[in-house]
Amino acid sequence: MIELQFRALLEIRVSRRRVVLKRTFYRRDPRVVAVDLLNKVLVNADGRSGRIVETEAYCGAFDEAAHSWRGMTPRNAVMFDQPGLLYVYFTYGMHWCCNPVCGEPGEGVAVLLRALAPLTGLDAMRAARPACRSDRDLCRGPARLCQAMGIGKLQNGIDLISGNGGYSIIDDGMSPPAEPVAAARVGITRAVEQLWRWYVPGDPYVSRR
Repeated sequence: MIELQFRALLEIRVSRRRVVLKRTFYRRDPRVVAVDLLNKVLVNADGRSGRIVETEAYCGAFDEAAHSWRGMTPRNAVMFDQPGLLYVYFTYGMHWCCNPVCGEPGEGVAVLLRALAPLTGLDAMRAARPACRSDRDLCRGPARLCQAMGIGKLQNGIDLISGNGGYSIIDDGMSPPAEPVAAARVGITRAVEQLWRWYVPGDPYVSRR
């Protein structure tokens, strides 16, 4: 009952204030953007939304783990476009992952959204992930997040600022955590020493601690 009441309060908070993040928010170092995205809210046009609780930064030409490390390709071209677009890529032959583009055009830097705390549209999320046994797991991990939020190939390159592609990231007044946890990124084999993954401490929806 307490959890349901808490979720209801969060949903009201989202409905009262919907300030879409501006392009200048993303036009910064992805390591800064990754931290500042914590506790922002990813929303889509059909009413699904979730609070961002875990992110990873990918830093272009000096980050061997970044898709853009070796330069532009047809697959990663969106990473080199203007900040505030959404770079969506296919991985392991079965999953989609989404990344707001950051920095200046041509840099090839972005932030992977790793986990959300679901806020609204949970019935639609459950329908999108029928095998999920717990609401805690609806958006816990980048592939689950995309599946639950309906993000796939068609969303690659959409503009999060205009919202014309049906998705935006908003600020509802909740600040990033004062002391976010910094940890190693997940699922990479290069640049593993960089602590460029951040998450909200104690949050049950974080994908990996």
